[in-house]
Amino acid sequence: MTWWRDAVLYHVYVRSFADADGDGVGDLPGVRARLDHLGALGVDAIWLSPTSVSPDADHGYDVSDYRHVQPALGGDAALDQLIAAAHARGLRVLLDLVPNHTSVEHPWFVDARGGRGSRHRDWYVWAHGRDGGPPNNWISDFRERGSPRSAWTLDPRSGEWCLTSFLPLQVDLNWRSPAVRAEFLDILAAWFRRGADGVRIDVAHKLVVDAGLRDNPPLAPGDDPVSRARGQRQVMNAERPELHDILRSWRRLADSLTPPRLLLGETYVGDVARLAPFHGADDELHLALNVPFLRSELTAPALRRVVDATLAALPAGAWPLWCASSHDDGRFPSRWCGGDERLVRCALLILLTLRGTPLLYYGDEIGMTDVEVAAGRRRDRAGGRDGCRTPMQWEPAPGGGFTRPGVEPWLPLGDCVRTNVRDQGRDPRSILTLCRDLIAERRRSEGLRRGGMAWLPSPEGVLAWRRGERHAVAVNLSAGAADVAGARGRVRVGTDRGRDGEEVGGTLRLPGQSGVLIELG
Repeated sequence: MTWWRDAVLYHVYVRSFADADGDGVGDLPGVRARLDHLGALGVDAIWLSPTSVSPDADHGYDVSDYRHVQPALGGDAALDQLIAAAHARGLRVLLDLVPNHTSVEHPWFVDARGGRGSRHRDWYVWAHGRDGGPPNNWISDFRERGSPRSAWTLDPRSGEWCLTSFLPLQVDLNWRSPAVRAEFLDILAAWFRRGADGVRIDVAHKLVVDAGLRDNPPLAPGDDPVSRARGQRQVMNAERPELHDILRSWRRLADSLTPPRLLLGETYVGDVARLAPFHGADDELHLALNVPFLRSELTAPALRRVVDATLAALPAGAWPLWCASSHDDGRFPSRWCGGDERLVRCALLILLTLRGTPLLYYGDEIGMTDVEVAAGRRRDRAGGRDGCRTPMQWEPAPGGGFTRPGVEPWLPLGDCVRTNVRDQGRDPRSILTLCRDLIAERRRSEGLRRGGMAWLPSPEGVLAWRRGERHAVAVNLSAGAADVAGARGRVRVGTDRGRDGEEVGGTLRLPGQSGVLIELG
């Protein structure tokens, strides 16, 4: 078994995790200073949001240099020091790779827009317009207020249009170019040599577009409920069959190293049948973002449907990834739970005991919620994502432990008095302690990490399942009490910590919005 199958992953949004230099923006030395928290939590690997050099139109997802580290985050030395310090604690480090597009300030694009004969011209997607407008009907996934919906931006120097699937300042690379493919293999190899244990691949589903640049068809009822391109199916500019050759080449590189490196893909697709091909025949991504699970409702029927569909669809040898929060989709304590602490505890119990690898977003472990950000403080040019990217709430003090007292953080702090790491770390009944204890149970039990999963009979509103030979989980997501039959053993961890150690004699009584992890007798 490879290490990521046993692991709990943790997403650090670097700008919002910890500010070491007092400028109000999180940085890599800040992450290094907080590694003890991650070690105590028990996670196995951290994924860092983009650390590459960037003008920050999209906070690192508009890269202007793939081989060096953003100076504002601490520069090359800070990342090397962080990786070394994490490895010394047994923590692995994943970097964010952004291969779909570069910044308009990247030297490749600066050269490419110099003319049709430029060396890097065919490193990007260019086309002539149609009927006085863009080449086709493709819609950008991000739309700034007042900007056109088209995924194309006119280059007045050459009279051609360039593909900009997200912001106009983010220009799509041409992945049909052998030179682009060779360059990124070399970039990957260089970061692996520097100690990265893997990469999270941004927009992995959109690396290649249709060679003929054909129009997308209209969206039919029931199609792709997560598509950002409202009104059309992205079949010509996403999920093209040619992208799998790229992923296979990266997989060969990752698997050739000792130890193997992890490829985790952002696969923003609307159903698990379309997710499964990204795993290939055990020769593409090791782990792939499960958006249908992330976007599910926190109800027993909805979660069971998507878990069943995922486990049935994945090819033999593939391994599922589960996450409930993200820097694009919001925090689960707000989106799933409406801030209800009982449901937050149930969601963490589910996330950390399903068969597969769980991915936590920073703050999940203390139940951080989305923060309302006033219009004058918003930073996200694509709109709507600032609220789930606010600073980590470390302590109930000025600056929240994120930055120095008196320094204004880049985004406003949430309620650090009500929700923070320091107070929850001292409370044996807190959400943080629950999260730590569930991760410790995973580490202690091979069955929870690697064992099979089988549903157990359960009443309406309840999910119950067996993990391996020694454990069972039951979670009542309904408001009323329910009885679950057939489990005999002892409660190892309950969402109500007063149940820890309780003997279960065959029928388990679960109050509404509560759950237990049972070690079977």
